[in-house]
Amino acid sequence: MPGTWRLFADVTPLRESVEFRWLWAGQSLSSIGTMMTGVAVAIQVYDLTGSSVAVGAVSLATLVPTLLLGLFGGSIADAVDRRRLVLITGSLLMLVSMVFALQAWLDWGQLWLLYVLTAIGAAASAIDTPARRTFIPRVLPPKLLPAAAALHQLSFQAAIIAAPVLAGVLISAVGLEAAYGLDALTFVAVLVSVRRLPPMPPEGGGATFGVRSVVEGLRYAVRHPLIGMIFLIDLNATVLAMPTALFPALADTRFGGGAQTVGYLYAAIGVGGIVAGILSGPLGHLRHQGRAMLISVAIWGAAIGSVGLTHNLWIAVALLATAGAADIVTTVFRATILQTATPDDLRGRLNSLDFIVGLGGPHLGNVRAGTVAGFFGPTISILTGGLLCLLGIAALTGASKTFRRYDAKA
Repeated sequence: MPGTWRLFADVTPLRESVEFRWLWAGQSLSSIGTMMTGVAVAIQVYDLTGSSVAVGAVSLATLVPTLLLGLFGGSIADAVDRRRLVLITGSLLMLVSMVFALQAWLDWGQLWLLYVLTAIGAAASAIDTPARRTFIPRVLPPKLLPAAAALHQLSFQAAIIAAPVLAGVLISAVGLEAAYGLDALTFVAVLVSVRRLPPMPPEGGGATFGVRSVVEGLRYAVRHPLIGMIFLIDLNATVLAMPTALFPALADTRFGGGAQTVGYLYAAIGVGGIVAGILSGPLGHLRHQGRAMLISVAIWGAAIGSVGLTHNLWIAVALLATAGAADIVTTVFRATILQTATPDDLRGRLNSLDFIVGLGGPHLGNVRAGTVAGFFGPTISILTGGLLCLLGIAALTGASKTFRRYDAKA
């Protein structure tokens, strides 16, 4: 039966590294809390305004500080003790979640405050996330990085399922403050896991913080034949076909539901993702990782666009689950290629760029989706997004023979 077990997620990193176990557990809990806040903000903004454009603007409030501070966040991470930096930024993020809970409890109902808190949290994350991502290659050998990426995606997809449903239940039963407050509590797990690590200064003494350091990281990414492509492929998927800003409107106008239906739509992507994560064992042995990314993004675009063709909630859930499964493959190999192709003294800056692409792309995509929905409705928005994604991946497939033929075992 050994072949059967290879089908399932490789848990070797959890067995072999106590540091990775703590980091994985802390981040898994925090992901649930962060996503609950994302759902709660979308619901609160839509309740206040009744506008998909306003919900899409939440993504804009995240995108602007991410773009402004993201690259410099990586430069900071390559210049200081990354462990100490994450302890500071994690504490700030916990404080932001506490203020979210307070404004909901006091029923202030101020749209501008939701945008400001979102922007502050995004600014802190722009420094926190690149620094935190540098920990994994320091606590695991390179051969275990694909398995570690798959495990992180497994917990992330579990959060995508659990967080929206839990948020919907808590908001319906208690109120928005319960979802925000639970998010604040989950940051305790992150801080505990990071405190257990030894000091994590960059190898070789680190780089000097500043514009020159940022430019050095950008130059490395642009000139590398693989790293530039993984970013373009991911942007193609997220900027053109990210659907989540449309979920409140789709639930209301197309599927005839409220907050619980919104939760199902958010969770659907995670359903497929968690199944793919559980069955991710073969990903660690797949040689042609670039080709796999191209195919998986094509599946993502086709599935997202097809949601606009149905009025049946459960068919939409199945399509979103298919998209979530494809997204696992894209994300695992994006992380693996990035970490194996980047030296430690550049990891903060390259992970910062990855963070900008990985977070900024979806939020820019939500701005696009919300804006198009404001003019033409959510159905046209999701249909055109999927179609544009397919056209984009066709162009990228023909653009780089090196990426298509990349062999991770060569």
